[in-house]
Amino acid sequence: MEDKKQAVLEAMKKAEKPLRPGDIAKMVGIESKEVSKIIKELKKEGLVISPKRCYYSVK
Repeated sequence: MEDKKQAVLEAMKKAEKPLRPGDIAKMVGIESKEVSKIIKELKKEGLVISPKRCYYSVK
């Protein structure tokens, strides 16, 4: 799981703009449901923010 979490974070950093979980899933090659779970964890850890509904970016 940690590798996937890292991959999601890296994809968000590279994009340099808020992304939807589905966009991240395509970039990383993980199912969007799993990306959503990872984003939820990253939000709890304070690493990710949601600037607008359903879009996420690195803090």
